[in-house]
Amino acid sequence: MLEFDGLVKSYGDNQVLQGVSFSVAPGQMFGFCGSNGAGKTTTMRIAMGLARADAGQVRWQGRPLDDASRRLIGYMPEERGLYPKMKVAEQLTYFARLHGASSAEATRAVDEWTERLGLSAKRGERVEKLSLGNQQRVQLAAALVSGPEVLILDEPFSGLDPVGVDSLADALLERCRAGVPVVFSSHQLDLVERLCDAVGILARGRIVASGTVAELRAREGGRQLRVVVPAAPAGWAGGVPGVRVVSEQRGDTVLDLAPDADDQVVLAAALRTGPVTHFARREPSLVELFREAVSAA
Repeated sequence: MLEFDGLVKSYGDNQVLQGVSFSVAPGQMFGFCGSNGAGKTTTMRIAMGLARADAGQVRWQGRPLDDASRRLIGYMPEERGLYPKMKVAEQLTYFARLHGASSAEATRAVDEWTERLGLSAKRGERVEKLSLGNQQRVQLAAALVSGPEVLILDEPFSGLDPVGVDSLADALLERCRAGVPVVFSSHQLDLVERLCDAVGILARGRIVASGTVAELRAREGGRQLRVVVPAAPAGWAGGVPGVRVVSEQRGDTVLDLAPDADDQVVLAAALRTGPVTHFARREPSLVELFREAVSAA
């Protein structure tokens, strides 16, 4: 288990983290979400020993992380930590050996990850000559070549094209199936929703919501309905008790229902305006859950 327990961090009067706590189980993918400046990168830097917490600690398998245990972590910083004048294969071999791999193990790992991440043709090129997207792929390969027991990735999908996103997603899912806990931050909430077993939403230095997407939806106070009535006049649902119109466009209406509202009353009101072609519960997306959690914090 990878545990972040009560992390507190301030820079002068700026309190960046205010008791951040969450855990990532073996074989679990955890999406760490938050607006710019929320404290995601600081949390990851504390885990890697690049910043010191004022209080709290990060533990792996019940023990506080130290230099030895950090060698078991595949880390990808948001800012690229590559040597621009080194060739791709040389650089990846160096990172694998730095984490304790033998020469043969490093060679096999570099061959595997350059192939899987679409870098085979770039192995002999210097990093500074690569496109930003390919530099991102090299950074990802550097986090993976050592066969880490834990993965901590800060915005790993940033700058990747759809093929690169799919390649990385497949690699992370494979690592999870092998029992590796994965925590990554991302502003691409559609990817977080698609890939992650659990999500933590950070706002102003605090975890304001956490759990599976299904659990976050279950905690949402309202219920949403999507009602399609092609012939309905605009504003038809405005007078229905306990109903708030979320969106309305050409007869396609999304409604937020109060806990005591009766959906059958809504259906009756819709039918009075014409034939109903769609009437079903609508689950909010992670983007909507994120906005709600952050605005309420």
